[in-house]
Amino acid sequence: MIRLKHVVFGAVGLPVIVLLGAWIGFFNVGASSGHWKVTALFLQLAMRSAVRTYALAVDAPKTLDRRGLPAAAGHFARGCAICHGEPGEPRSPAVMRMLPQPPNLALTVGDWTDAQLFRIVKHGIRFTGMPAWPARDRDDEVWAMVAFLRELPKLDANEFRALAFDAGQATGGEREPAAPAALADCRRCHGSDGQGRGDLVPALAGQKQAYLFASLHAFASGDRTSGFMALPVTGVDPADLAALARHFAAQRPLSADRDQVPAEMVNKGQQIAEIGIPERNVPACSGCHIGSDKNPIYPHLDGQHAAYLERQLKLFRSENRGGTQFWRIMATAAQRLTDDDIRAVSAYFSKRSEGPQ
Repeated sequence: MIRLKHVVFGAVGLPVIVLLGAWIGFFNVGASSGHWKVTALFLQLAMRSAVRTYALAVDAPKTLDRRGLPAAAGHFARGCAICHGEPGEPRSPAVMRMLPQPPNLALTVGDWTDAQLFRIVKHGIRFTGMPAWPARDRDDEVWAMVAFLRELPKLDANEFRALAFDAGQATGGEREPAAPAALADCRRCHGSDGQGRGDLVPALAGQKQAYLFASLHAFASGDRTSGFMALPVTGVDPADLAALARHFAAQRPLSADRDQVPAEMVNKGQQIAEIGIPERNVPACSGCHIGSDKNPIYPHLDGQHAAYLERQLKLFRSENRGGTQFWRIMATAAQRLTDDDIRAVSAYFSKRSEGPQ
């Protein structure tokens, strides 16, 4: 018959025994062998249950936005494929000996819902090599990764490389002699010509050199957050950042966006850009962004992708985008704009073709 003293002894003695075992080094933490089967089953159960429970709080979209696939594929190739593999490329023997072994996502991504994938990508998994997303306030980037993961099982080797790399790289194109090695990472998303691979990726071609350098420095210092940008700028010499800014500033500027947008929307955007919204204390965009005699750190917006401009204004509005020392000016203005205002002014600038030549 179990008595109270037995319960007390178990409650007090068992933790002491476990701590003593840990102190004397009884538990083997070597990676030459895995967990006991029962331990592995318990950890797998705990992980899956935790992901399932915490994913209940995730508001998943009904349809995943595929416009961010090139950037997500480039990030996967740069930071994820080394562990999870990529179509047509076997994983390293060293990775195959990792404990626990990273899953081949092309085979296992179907085991998870979109909300659960979002939870894993954003927060990572403890006691494994799976890190949290580098920019915790960029849910838009996490959802782009989820959209890519849904596409991954459908891709063959050529399709993956076409999506994840600039065409010049995929066919063995050589970089310019004066360009830094980091340019290869830039091309994954921004393209060899700097035009931007996808509507949500900014066009860098013909942008002000001072603005590009200030933005790269902001990403490198963490003043502006982006999981997609975190890897390419980490550890890059400031001289190379300057060279990258020069390279893209010298490219042919992007022509006006060809998306079909209703004329009334463009007209509304033009009014905001040129006059502002006085009753809401929204200044005219033209005060900073139209004309060549303004602050060199104020970017050109003419011809920029409308979807990219819209997303950046919403990030400013929620104060989830930093950048140069002038970012709060944009945050204050964006907080006084409605979604319709943002959509209109983004459409207007995407249609302007009087940008830098």
